[in-house]
Amino acid sequence: MAELNEKGTLTIQVDGQDEALEKDDLLIEAAQMEGYVSDTDRGITVVLDTNLTPELLEEGFVREIISKVQTMRKDAGFEVMDHIRVSMQDNDKVQQVISSNEAQIKSEVLADEVAYNGAKGFTKEWSINGEKVTLGVEKLS
Repeated sequence: MAELNEKGTLTIQVDGQDEALEKDDLLIEAAQMEGYVSDTDRGITVVLDTNLTPELLEEGFVREIISKVQTMRKDAGFEVMDHIRVSMQDNDKVQQVISSNEAQIKSEVLADEVAYNGAKGFTKEWSINGEKVTLGVEKLS
């Protein structure tokens, strides 16, 4: 076990004996670890965890899907307040993400329905995080 006293001396036990290390006895280096990014400015160091969890990856997929649907709404000439049906085909992974996050996606794009049995209406093929999928949007009356 190591202890730092009020004078800044580090005391460690080696083979049952206490050994004192002064600041000049130590070599402290900042090393980058995979999955973390750090930066130091004016004596303050900040470390960020850049590891992508499954939850973060799914959140990224959801944001991309919403962005693509919003682009399609605009390209199809829909009004801002038009309610739509979103449809999709050709990708099981994207289908699982949409299904798991259907309420959020519907809320953000003003979709009353989501259909998984083929893209209909104004359609477009997209690559969403490397996954090819065809999405469709239709204005509801």
